Amino acid sequence: MRNTNSRWMQMWRFKDNYMINEKGRVFDVQGGHDSENRNVFNWKKHNGINQQWDIVYVDEMPAEPKKGELNTDFGFKVETPFHIVSRMPSKKYLDIIGRNIVLKTANGRNSQTWYFHQQSRTIRSKMNNESFDIRGSGR
Repeated sequence: MRNTNSRWMQMWRFKDNYMINEKGRVFDVQGGHDSENRNVFNWKKHNGINQQWDIVYVDEMPAEPKKGELNTDFGFKVETPFHIVSRMPSKKYLDIIGRNIVLKTANGRNSQTWYFHQQSRTIRSKMNNESFDIRGSGR
């Protein structure tokens, strides 16, 4: 970002799902990785999905789902308690023991009750309001 000088490197148009400038360079998500805080820069057009965009005007932006309403992108009702039940024969529930997520027989405790937090887009525990985090799986 820089102060406006209206030169070619600052003048963009939206055409056929691309933000493109006079030199034919387009907005490009670095490395094609769809992750938070990933850099966006200009690059030669190669038709990758990491170069394609939609424009959504603020006054046309759909409202965020409210408590009890379904977030269709994630498949959960907002802030509505639920259990996650295994489809294996024992039908055990996801539970928390310490910092681990485990299978347990249904017991009615908050450690087996979860909810979808709209603002962070995460599944949180009713027991401690912490979100699922499985980065350490397999260790």
